[in-house]
Amino acid sequence: MTKTQDYGKLALKNLGKRRLRSWLTILGIVIAVAIIFILISLSVGLRNAIDEQFKVLGSDKFFIMPKGTLAGPGTSGAIEITTEDAKVIEKVRGVKAVTYAVLGNGKIEFNKETRYFYIAGIPLDKSAEEVYIESSNLKIDEGRIIDMGDTGKVMIGYDYKYNNIFGKPIHSGDTLRINDKDFKVVGIVARIGNPGDDRNVYMPLDDFKILFNSGERVDQIVVQILPGEDINDVANRTRDRLIKFRKVTEKTQDFSITTPEELLSSFSVILNIITGFLVGVAAISLLVGGIGIANTMYTSVLERTREIGTMKAVGAKNSDILLIFLIESGLLGLIGGIIGVIAGYSVSKVIEQIAIQQLNTTLLQAASPWWLVVGCLAFAFIIGSASGVFPAYQASKTRPVDALRYE
Repeated sequence: MTKTQDYGKLALKNLGKRRLRSWLTILGIVIAVAIIFILISLSVGLRNAIDEQFKVLGSDKFFIMPKGTLAGPGTSGAIEITTEDAKVIEKVRGVKAVTYAVLGNGKIEFNKETRYFYIAGIPLDKSAEEVYIESSNLKIDEGRIIDMGDTGKVMIGYDYKYNNIFGKPIHSGDTLRINDKDFKVVGIVARIGNPGDDRNVYMPLDDFKILFNSGERVDQIVVQILPGEDINDVANRTRDRLIKFRKVTEKTQDFSITTPEELLSSFSVILNIITGFLVGVAAISLLVGGIGIANTMYTSVLERTREIGTMKAVGAKNSDILLIFLIESGLLGLIGGIIGVIAGYSVSKVIEQIAIQQLNTTLLQAASPWWLVVGCLAFAFIIGSASGVFPAYQASKTRPVDALRYE
């Protein structure tokens, strides 16, 4: 233990003598580790944020949407599902409640300015509205939720109050003009975390039908199952019932049913592909940093040839010389790793704050699990040590007589 400590002090002393070259070498590792930390940190943070969204959603709901079209909500010619489909689903065994929403792009006027955002029409009967509010994670920041009997009233997203979309904040009690008709704002929805949802407007389904002439069309059905039921079994029964009702086959099925597990699995696959690609790119930077360490250690061996000869002349073994140079290269990697982790964490937090303040999303979060910190430090140390293996081996094989004669 004492010998190793002495070698460590000697390694630090040697690195200090070549301070500028050491820091330039370390810089390559710092940049590589910082990039890897940032990419993985934001990826893990995004995954955690998505997992939280699914926890809020719960594991007792699945979703039904039209299939086989790229058209937007309400586009003529698009495959449609209707309130009749929702009524059929209500009778499926294991179903507790059914709700739905219909969407339209509306012209919104306020403070002499005009903008276009999505309007959602939702049913206001108690059970259906509760399921919709829960599945959409809607919480009230100001005012109240639209309720049964409301007409000419809307709830609006977080951005309308806090991000001055119309030049000044909108509050409960204000009036919006939507598609040339006045609606009173009764509630402001708390931040959901992404710009799309935080700019939605929610109105009673009956008002929506009149405003958009949507008829019985719906764009999404949300199904809540009874406690104790298996969500996949209920989803399969629902699929069979809808296939029969819509007079289609499994091959011509014109709707899709998605469970939370399938949604989460799809997100995970996409995130894994993106993360793998970005980390691969960052690993190239780490490889370049490792080459820099190898170059520095190789130069160090040449510069210290006489020193190596002197140490061997006074009894230093090949293993001692090898260990000294390996410790030096490992320290270069470790110091670069420590600074890289600190820099990566700092930049990740800055990106998180920019996402919150400028992009108005809480999905882009900086995560710093212990395994990421330890992994980056260990990776940097291993890369540093590995980069110094050949120069260290070359130093250990230097003959004392040749080393002492080296000019």
